Amino acid sequence: MKIYKYLKKQKQNQRKMWAVLLDPDKVDLQRFKELLKRIREAKPDFILVGGSFISEQRLSKLVKKLKKHCELPVMLFPGGPAQITPDADALLLLSLISGRNADYLIGKHVEAAPVLYRSGLEIIPTGYMLIENGHSTSVEYVSNTKPIPRKKTDIALATALAGEMLGLKMLYLEAGSGAKKPVPLKMIATISKHSHLPLIVGGGIKTKAQMLKAWAAGADLVVVGTAFEKMKFYL
Repeated sequence: MKIYKYLKKQKQNQRKMWAVLLDPDKVDLQRFKELLKRIREAKPDFILVGGSFISEQRLSKLVKKLKKHCELPVMLFPGGPAQITPDADALLLLSLISGRNADYLIGKHVEAAPVLYRSGLEIIPTGYMLIENGHSTSVEYVSNTKPIPRKKTDIALATALAGEMLGLKMLYLEAGSGAKKPVPLKMIATISKHSHLPLIVGGGIKTKAQMLKAWAAGADLVVVGTAFEKMKFYL
């Protein structure tokens, strides 16, 4: 079954999911067996691979090892056109709809399109929304965009609905890597209530309790990155 169809089916069945986000620049491939053991013990539904500054070579090596030794689906979470490898199962084609930088709304996508067309990857158009978390993030700096203020739930909802009306297939609310504060629960609940799209939430999720709260608020898929990398997240 295609990953997007699976995500939609799980949403319809109200089954909550979570994913580990791995940054190839931070993963020590010499300790891959240890990483693999932790992933199997944690039992996520998916593995996301991506980051702000990644070499294509490191990305490809990590994805190939994951596909060879792990049965979980691997989705690319690209920070730019160079972060593509056909060895993964799918790619989240992120449009930064919370910002106003044309490069991250369509420009980078045009650059990547010929490669993606030939890749054989399942492409999932995703509305990416950066939410204020208490300090500046790599995404904010690299994309030269401002996040949606935490208390502006109305703006976040309007942005999400616009993305859905434009034909995007998923929404991703992102507080940023290592965020001080995760996405507000009120914002998750409001968007979940009014949007029919699978809703991903990431950034600042450090504990099981925070994941459960995000799920309860309406997140369909919660992403854990920094806390898992630092071996501080356990289910």
